[in-house]
Amino acid sequence: MGTEKNVEKNPVIEAMEERRSVRSYTEEVPSEELVSQVVDAGLWAASGMGRQDTVIVAVTNRALRDRLSAMNAKVMGAAEGTDPFYGAPVVLVVLARRDVPTHVYDGSLVMGNLMLAAHALGLGSCWIHRAKEEFDSEEGRAILAELGVEGDFEGVGHCVLGYAAEVPAPKPRLDGRVVWAR
Repeated sequence: MGTEKNVEKNPVIEAMEERRSVRSYTEEVPSEELVSQVVDAGLWAASGMGRQDTVIVAVTNRALRDRLSAMNAKVMGAAEGTDPFYGAPVVLVVLARRDVPTHVYDGSLVMGNLMLAAHALGLGSCWIHRAKEEFDSEEGRAILAELGVEGDFEGVGHCVLGYAAEVPAPKPRLDGRVVWAR
């Protein structure tokens, strides 16, 4: 290995280190332009063999957002009125074609891009699970049909978006998670 030079940290790597899962949002709804930028970043995620087998359902409609929240709460066994989306006004649902062998990985890469883009644009985000159970249900499949989403899709996750009411402090990185094979 050569001599290390004093190099400024790359802004993408800085964003990766600074991004946090936000679990408290203001009521302010991000502009459609900002949401579109986040969605576009998700579309640029890597996918197995470049298949681009994922679909993003961008939910800005409050009634549908609340319906998904109630479905999610039911799946998690939470009390009625619980909001698993932490008050975030926007939900980006990531779906992936079930017949593609890498569908869960592909959807996970989309989720990562969405969260990183949200941070880079000044928005908070958080990955909320249970999308698989929601969209495997009769009600979930009906919602997709109402939206014109055709095909056999698996819900990979919900990326909730909004303006952070508070951002948690970073947890220290644990030691022993890298093994060098030199």
